[in-house]
Amino acid sequence: YMVFVLFLRGGAPPRCRGFPDPAGGGPPRLNRFQSNIMIIGVPKEIKIHEYRVALLPFGVDEFVRAGHTVLVQRDAGTGSGMPNEEYEQAGAKIVDSAEEIFERSDLIMKVKEPQPQEIRMLRKGQTVFTYFHLAAEQELTENVLKSGCRAVAYETLIDKQGRLPLLMPMSEVAGRMSIQEGAKYLERSQGGRGVLLSGVPGVAPGKVLVLGGGMVGSGAANIAAGFGANVVILDSNLDRLRYLAEVMPANVKVVFSNRHEIRQQLSNADLVIGAVLIPGAKAPRLIQRDDLKLMQPGSVIVDVAIDQGGCTETSKATTHSEPTYVVDGVVHYCVGNMPGVVGRTSTFALCNATFPWAMEIVKHGTDLAAAAKNPPIAHAINTYDGELTCQAVADSFGMSWSDRFAKNYWTK
Repeated sequence: YMVFVLFLRGGAPPRCRGFPDPAGGGPPRLNRFQSNIMIIGVPKEIKIHEYRVALLPFGVDEFVRAGHTVLVQRDAGTGSGMPNEEYEQAGAKIVDSAEEIFERSDLIMKVKEPQPQEIRMLRKGQTVFTYFHLAAEQELTENVLKSGCRAVAYETLIDKQGRLPLLMPMSEVAGRMSIQEGAKYLERSQGGRGVLLSGVPGVAPGKVLVLGGGMVGSGAANIAAGFGANVVILDSNLDRLRYLAEVMPANVKVVFSNRHEIRQQLSNADLVIGAVLIPGAKAPRLIQRDDLKLMQPGSVIVDVAIDQGGCTETSKATTHSEPTYVVDGVVHYCVGNMPGVVGRTSTFALCNATFPWAMEIVKHGTDLAAAAKNPPIAHAINTYDGELTCQAVADSFGMSWSDRFAKNYWTK
């Protein structure tokens, strides 16, 4: 009765679902007793040369229209071409400090794994939705566990079709970039062999070896083929090889992968792309230190698998500031956030994929009941209130894990 009277008098209680804004326009207000109202925080990425942002203005608008509050750190979107004004117009509140974002938010949306100073601001029960790649770094895993946060990892979210929908867009970007970067570091001035991948009339094109025929590998092969290079894809999945044989250009060959074949192909490769993936787990080491002796001096390895520890024994993470190093005459490019420097393209590709899942988290949460209704989210929860809940990560470090979400996976 009180609510009804207030409404008649033009004083509808704030946050009441279905009641229009008295001023006209604006989102409907939600009932203040509704339990799933959230504060979503978007901090500015602080990893070196990371220009992406985790939420576009359209996402802010959708959240606000659903009655939620969105906090965006000042200048979080400028590296991707989204000024603060666009976020404000969409309904976000611009705040100056990351501390305020982490302190006030129920859900943190990021692009890269929390950095040390960010981990210190996480708290128990807080949900963090980002790329974690925990299997690549035990210290990160342990620190995230100590924080007590609920780590929902883009890279382990698996949909009903068994796909990795939040890894796909950045895999597409990284696969294409791998050839762009590899071609640059084949230049003699960059320490490479001085090979032009396309060749010229009378001079043979360069050879590109791609380890793995998934999203990264197929993207890399297509771009390399477009350059005019001779390309070989190695993969151990015969069904995938049959598919690639049908769709790839004529200058791309597909070969079944084994230890002998890898070593044989390395001997005349100018550029090697590491594109292997075991979801959530460490990448297998397909190239050993001794194998580098088979390669030509100045040849280049671009290890896109470095986010998951790398597929070469000699791989170690680098940055866009110092992207390469040389081992036994072979140039290694092992940048962990390759798509970060093409921030605008990458942000749009990423946010188009992540936003629907973020909305699912906001609607239903990340507890056991929510996971039972939403198996992809269950599969993405890597840590939960201090427990490790991802078997692939646990196996990487020989750690114990809780299977509290396992029965809700699409796949195990």
